[in-house]
Amino acid sequence: MFPKPKAVLFPNTYAFESEPMVKPTGFREYDARWLFNKEINLMGVQALGMGLGALIAELGVKQEIVTGHDFRGYSASIKYALISGLMASGCKVHDIGLAVTPMAYFAQFDLDVPCVAMVTASHNDNGWTGVKMGANRPLTFGPDEMNRLKEIVLNAAFGNRSGGSYRFHEDFPARYIADLTNRPKLKRKLKVVAACGNGTAGAFAPQVLEAIGCEVIPLDTELDYTFPKYNPNPEDMEMLHAIRDAVLAHKADVGLGFDGDGDRCGVVDNTGEEIFADKVGVMLARDMSAIHKDAQFVVDVKSTGLFITDPVLQAQGAKTVYWKTGHSYMKRRTNELNALAGFEKSGHFFFNKPFGRGYDDGLVSAIAICEMLDRAPGKSMSDLKDALPKTWSSPTMSPHCADEAKYGVVDAVVKHFEALQKQGGQVAGQPIRDLVTVNGVRVTVADGSWGLVRASSNKPELVVVVESPVSERRMRDMFEAMDSVLRTHPEVGEYNQKI
Repeated sequence: MFPKPKAVLFPNTYAFESEPMVKPTGFREYDARWLFNKEINLMGVQALGMGLGALIAELGVKQEIVTGHDFRGYSASIKYALISGLMASGCKVHDIGLAVTPMAYFAQFDLDVPCVAMVTASHNDNGWTGVKMGANRPLTFGPDEMNRLKEIVLNAAFGNRSGGSYRFHEDFPARYIADLTNRPKLKRKLKVVAACGNGTAGAFAPQVLEAIGCEVIPLDTELDYTFPKYNPNPEDMEMLHAIRDAVLAHKADVGLGFDGDGDRCGVVDNTGEEIFADKVGVMLARDMSAIHKDAQFVVDVKSTGLFITDPVLQAQGAKTVYWKTGHSYMKRRTNELNALAGFEKSGHFFFNKPFGRGYDDGLVSAIAICEMLDRAPGKSMSDLKDALPKTWSSPTMSPHCADEAKYGVVDAVVKHFEALQKQGGQVAGQPIRDLVTVNGVRVTVADGSWGLVRASSNKPELVVVVESPVSERRMRDMFEAMDSVLRTHPEVGEYNQKI
């Protein structure tokens, strides 16, 4: 017997120490995120482990699972609570210790284990925790599995069984690093800034880049879970500016920034200018489709329109489809279509053979960028970027919106633009050319400028992105048009950053 989790409990009480707390909103579309001790306690994490073990059995998958944890002050204790629940459910647990998330995905292949539960809050601020889960490598859970997991955990429908066991795999990172670096060394001598924001990737990224032949300038690679400089998130301008300063100071060829759990990579060129991940994706797609005929790519709805309009990609026969934002959605779609790669604006890149195994790994992305430069010996990173058709793009901007309200707001915004299109109305002074509604709404107007509004899958926020192939003014016009619709909803709060 195990008690049903409560949605709210208060620290420094008997109940908090003796009952599980699991806030229902922590079950997101494709992973789980909670504020530790405010929305979930250790007993709640134990319940999550038992629920995950029960779901794995229900799916008919062998109850054998890889676990690892990211570098935060509380992640190890959360992992051990999760392990106790997994073992109670009958799972054989393979623990790889401190790890970046893709190391756990790699372990599924290397140890021949079907399931994964990686304890990480990814790029979320300190205080957050979470778990990325999967039971069918290289895929991670989507909404169906997450909804069923939520049902099992909140109803304490565990059906625990005996037979659980635990094994710790010593020095597992060496196997991961050897796998990544088992390739010909770069012919070109590249000087690379490796920025880790004091997060987990600091333990591994410099070693990997050195092993493929780079001269590495380490930036905030010391592990420090207080994140004293900034949150390790290569979409945040603070981290990008720190990389810029280091690139210019050291005259580096490129700056590579890794997020808190190492599954994303941000890029700053040799002039110190950040290149948003969707543009990096276009550059990599050009490079890869030159080698592989009729290459297929998948990109998320937040990404640049250049994937469709770029003349080089067109000439090389590359085909691109837009899909839902989110690492699980993108991973699944890239896998279903057997695409060469999937690119997400947040920096999650998914490389299939011969580049990768289909899961997102910031270090695989970093290697792909270095190899792209290696194949363009006379060109700098800024040369490759400047060769793209010019567009003006915003960073990802996130106004606050409660988890309980955000999907309703987005539904209303979608309906607004669908009605406007039917009426022949205008957005930012132009008729609507196209609406994509696979994930929120992406509104493209006659001159190719577009704006996106969707709900964040892992934070109480909305996501807004705008781009124009015409001018900065038109990009700002699109932002004002999208924001003016959002301002009709009082549930929408302040932005984390704006253009």
